[in-house]
Parts: sequence; structure tokens; C-alpha cells
Amino acid sequence: MIRVFLLDDHEVVRRGLADLLQSGGDIEVIGESGSAQEATRRIPALRPDVAILDARLPDGSGIDVCRDIRAVDSTINGLILTSYEDDEALFAAIMAGAAGYVLKQIRGTDLVDAVRRVAAGQSLLDPAVTRRVLERIRSGVEEPHELKSLTEQERRILEYVAEGLTNREIAGKMFLAEKTVKNYVSSLLAKLGLERRTQAAVLATRLLGPRH
Repeated sequence: MIRVFLLDDHEVVRRGLADLLQSGGDIEVIGESGSAQEATRRIPALRPDVAILDARLPDGSGIDVCRDIRAVDSTINGLILTSYEDDEALFAAIMAGAAGYVLKQIRGTDLVDAVRRVAAGQSLLDPAVTRRVLERIRSGVEEPHELKSLTEQERRILEYVAEGLTNREIAGKMFLAEKTVKNYVSSLLAKLGLERRTQAAVLATRLLGPRH
């Protein structure tokens, strides 16, 4: 069985999606929510194979939820469902690690097929679009929005965190007091909306690429 979580602020939409998905017999809806914040808390605990996430919600964005849950558990596949075709939102979805980005106008049978494909590890994102996004990042024209709020010092520390260094080791490399490094780490975690440095390490590895 493919385990699915639904995030949409309209109960009627959630019910319709649940009925549609479960009609095939191989998909089970294990949870649902109308709130981005609630979904961010519940999804990692439920560990669905696929999370169908509405892009625009009253209290946030399904794209942000995708980024946050994948920072905790990268085995959860995010499928962004949206009413709007928007290059910036698509860019953000790719940066958030989403496996797919589909319009709500999609036919029911196509959505069921999309869920099956994403659960099987396939990407529904157009390779040409993904390549364009990666080129934008490499050229520096557009950097991941998560990094824009960090100072140069915080970004360097984030890179060291991604390498698995302790605060003491980072302090030695940057000629700073260990307590200062601890304060920097707390600050960058707050800016990134994360609680643990392991989450920051996962996020940094995805945004900055593997460090050598």
C-alpha cells in the first residue's frame, strides 16, 4: 500500500482527493490537514510515502512544508498541488526537494498515476526546467531563499555544520570562542526555522552541494 498524507485548506477537496486516491485499492490516506503548521508537525511522525501539499494555505505554503519535512525525513516524497502555473513557485518547489508539481486541473486518473510514480521514486518535474533552475543557482543569479537571511559568517558556519564539525572544531577553524559559535548556530537555526543542527546539516548539504 502507498501511504499518503493530504494537505489542503478545503475539507471538500481533501475528501474528494481521499475518495479518488483510495478507489484504486493500492493507496491509503493515513492523515490529512488544512493547516501548514499542523502538517509540518504531523507528517514526519506518520511517515507517509507521499505528501500531497497545497501550494497556498492561509498559514503558510505547501512548498515550505515540503522543505521542512524533508529536512527531517528525506524519504517522504512531496507532491505540490497548485491552482497556478508560476515559474517562481516551481523554482521554490524544486529547491524544497519536491518530487512533483501538478496543477489542480489535472485529471483524476493522472493524479493517481502521479502519486504512484512519485511513490516509486520517480520525479514528475520536467528535466529541462530542473536543469534551468540548477543553472540559475550555479550562475549565482538566484540563490536559495533560505540562505539570503544568513550573514557571511553564519553561512560559513553552516558549511562546517554540513561537514559534521562540532562547535569546538568550528571555533578552532574560525578563531572564535566556542560560545560565540554556539550563538551563531542558534541564530542560523532560528533564521532557517529549524530546531536541530542535524536538520541544518541536511538542508545545507542539499542547498550547497556535498562539501569536499
